This record gives sequence, structure tokens and C-alpha cells, in this order.
Amino acid sequence: MKGGTSGVLTTRDLIRYDRQLLIIGKAGQEKLKRASVAIVGIGGLGSPAAFYLAGAGVGRLILIDPEIPELSNLNRQIIHWEGDFSLPKAQSAAQKLRKFNSDIVIEPKSVKITKENVSEVLSGADVIVDGLDNFETRYLLNEYCLEHEKPFVHAAVRGLVGQATTIVPQKSPCLRCIFPESPKAEEKFPILGGTAGTLGCIEAIEAIKLITGFGRPLIGRLLITDLEDMTFNLIRVKRRPDCSVCGGLHS
Repeated sequence: MKGGTSGVLTTRDLIRYDRQLLIIGKAGQEKLKRASVAIVGIGGLGSPAAFYLAGAGVGRLILIDPEIPELSNLNRQIIHWEGDFSLPKAQSAAQKLRKFNSDIVIEPKSVKITKENVSEVLSGADVIVDGLDNFETRYLLNEYCLEHEKPFVHAAVRGLVGQATTIVPQKSPCLRCIFPESPKAEEKFPILGGTAGTLGCIEAIEAIKLITGFGRPLIGRLLITDLEDMTFNLIRVKRRPDCSVCGGLHS
């Protein structure tokens, strides 16, 4: 990981991250400080993911979202407040995170990711975190991450149900392997804010595990949670040899 800042820990770092140093150690914290994470979509998933990655001391966060917050977003998009309705979400989030952790680099990008700009927008990122609400762009990120061999942390939510997995090129099935066809798009789907919060926090932890090497990420496993009855299930997922995206990339 080399997209963030210098990995040398300061006295302030040692105080700020004291509790997690007990878990990941100084070496793990240095890896976080050197790392760069791109969060694509700063909404219900991206808000908690951004807060917890900033809180953990990831050296550089790239925040990508072209939209402007609306009142109807606020039940779940906790990084945006009532005074932010004139700011792009990337800028709104950057303002909060710079006050939350002034020791890290926050790089807002108020752009929509396309095939033409994806490489430029995600340049320098070590890990890509999915904060999106549509599979069209998710598939684009999936292809980019496979081509550039970058880990991709995926999550999606609806109502009180959520899913998460971590895609690592050469080590796991890709998003197309798991979901060959995009789910039917909904103009407006139901969502309880805490569902997005739960899955966004899981994404942050997955990114931290990838960077530090601590723990076992959701590689080759799909987590399905139904918070209505508080069930969490892990499904083993395998690469499809005939996958239209990664089928030819593995032996």
C-alpha cells in the first residue's frame, strides 16, 4: 500500500489510535497511514465507511460522488446535514472528515465515474469501496479492479437486508461471477438507515483487514444479513469459468 502519506507514526498517532494498536500493532497502523482508499458513492453505505476509515487513520481517502444531498437522504446518509443541500456530496463529506481527522488527506471528487474517466478518478487508490446504489457502475468498478489488480469491497442494501463480499483479483470470484445479471433497478427502494450503516461499517472493516493483513476478509464468501430477524449467513462463492469478465484471467 503506497497511496497515502508517510507511514511514520507520530506521538499524536500513538495516542489517537491507542485502542486499535492493541489489535493491529504499530506495523498495521503504519500500513493504514500509507494507504489510499477510494470510496465510490458517499451515501448510505459510503457515509459510515468514510467515517470509520478516517477514524482508523487511513492516510488518504478519495471521496467520489457527483450528487447533491437532499432532505430524503438524511435518514441514512449521516455524513450530510441539513445545511449541506447546496454542496456536492464529496465536498460535504470532505468538510466533516477534515474536522474529524485533520491528520489525513481527504480528496473529494465531484464526478460521475464512466468508462472514459475511471482510471483517472481512481488513480493512486489501493482499495476501492463500493458505496453505490446501482449495479451498472458496480460492474464498471469490478472490471477496473480486475484489470488493475486492486481489491474491491462490495456491499448493497435494501430494506433491512444487506450483502457484502470482498473481491481480490486472482484470489476470488468477481462481481459478475456472483451476480451474472444485474438485479432489476428500482426508482425508489425502501431502506432503513441502520441497514446501510451496518453494511458500511462492515465495508470499512474489510478495507482495514485488506490493508493491514489482520483477520480474514470476505474473499470467496458472500455475507447476507437480514436485520429484521437479526440473521447473518455466509455463503461460499466460486469463480465461474465461463464468467464474461474474469473467465479468461485465471488458469
